[in-house]
Amino acid sequence: MTSVLAPPARVSRAAVGALGLLALSTGALESVVSPTIPLLERELDMSQSEGALLSIVLLITGALVTPLAGKFGDRYGGKKVLVRLMAVVSVGGTVSALAPNLPVLLVGQVLQGAMIGALPLSFVVVRRHLPAGESKVAIGVVSGLFVGGSMAGMLSAGPVAEQLSRHWMFALPTGAVLGSTLLLNRLMPADPPGRTDGAGIDWPGLLLLSGMLTTLMLVLALAPEAAAQPVVFVVLALVLAALVTGWVRVERRAASPMIDLRMLARPAIWKACLLTFVICLGTAMAVYLVPQLLDERGDGYGFGASATEIGFFLLPGAVAATLAGPLGGIGDRRFGSRAVVTTGVVMMAGSLVAVAAVHSEIWHLVVGKALIALANGLCVTALMTSTATAVDRNDTGIATSLILVSRVLGYAVGGQLGGALLTAATPSGSEAAAESAYVTGFVIAGVVTSLALFVTRTLRKGVTT
Repeated sequence: MTSVLAPPARVSRAAVGALGLLALSTGALESVVSPTIPLLERELDMSQSEGALLSIVLLITGALVTPLAGKFGDRYGGKKVLVRLMAVVSVGGTVSALAPNLPVLLVGQVLQGAMIGALPLSFVVVRRHLPAGESKVAIGVVSGLFVGGSMAGMLSAGPVAEQLSRHWMFALPTGAVLGSTLLLNRLMPADPPGRTDGAGIDWPGLLLLSGMLTTLMLVLALAPEAAAQPVVFVVLALVLAALVTGWVRVERRAASPMIDLRMLARPAIWKACLLTFVICLGTAMAVYLVPQLLDERGDGYGFGASATEIGFFLLPGAVAATLAGPLGGIGDRRFGSRAVVTTGVVMMAGSLVAVAAVHSEIWHLVVGKALIALANGLCVTALMTSTATAVDRNDTGIATSLILVSRVLGYAVGGQLGGALLTAATPSGSEAAAESAYVTGFVIAGVVTSLALFVTRTLRKGVTT
């Protein structure tokens, strides 16, 4: 049965601002682990394999929670579900801040992974309270602040952990999440529930997707050593194929699938998901390789930069990523999504290839990273806004969650590929990866990103206002 939607209350700028603060806070909390893995390994006596597990737990749980959050937001109201989700995130951040050992920290990260579901819920709220033109800009602002928060968290986590402690690098953004959630709860009017079909949670699909993502990460992590352990690698690959096959079959037969493959079959949706995956894969390789090259101490390459210096060098990229969100929303509104995505893809592919060819000065990496961050933000925001406004209002959360899952997968695969390249190119007994590994990584990322142009040319121009 479908409920009748009441006219939504007009949302104030202060309420949109509170939503933006929440996006900024969750973005910061999401990103604090990645740059501090070595520090956490030392303080918690973790092995490298345990460090790798810690780095992907949040991504995996986020990919699982995101489609459920979008679906529940469509059914029961975006604000209601968002506030409850942020309560879980706040508990997770508190557990991570107080964690005395790795098992407790893993529990905290599992709970924190729910934060990735905040974006589709934010889009549900915005879409139901604002007209189409204004909602595109608002979605762009929220997306940009989430990206900006992620960069801010990545830049500040190291100094905070070193000057205060690892506990504070979780506690500070968790406090910001809690405060912005309370502010949002007070300022944002409730949006009416949408579709209520009474179907339960797709637990088989959820479990199969969980196994599929975990196995995928293991396959990518083992890839550099596949020649040394071929049997294990082949077995994992076969398990992955079986899980993918089983998941597709379950989702097709489910009365209320966790990820609606029928919606994914729509050309506009699968093209947006494919583009998001490819673009984020290319971006993730740059996000991983640029700091590594700044830190590298090779013979004739690398700069031996400290953690503080690396944070300073990445600051222009953080600014560009923050600006890209609203610019992408405005560009989509004025010129259409195809023009914005095509421009972003060309900019990113060109920047990646340029960094591969020229990286002898620090400013080469600084400028290249900033252009890549700007291009990524333009593309993902335009794809998100065009997808969110191309489906029925009641399907906004489901459609945008598909984009976000594609984003998570792209970043996970791209980061793992970048790490695999450097691992394979590091001689035994050495700590320096060969310069050719960096060049190869940037070139691969640029070529893969450029392939997106074959898809962008088939996109609809989009409605301009």
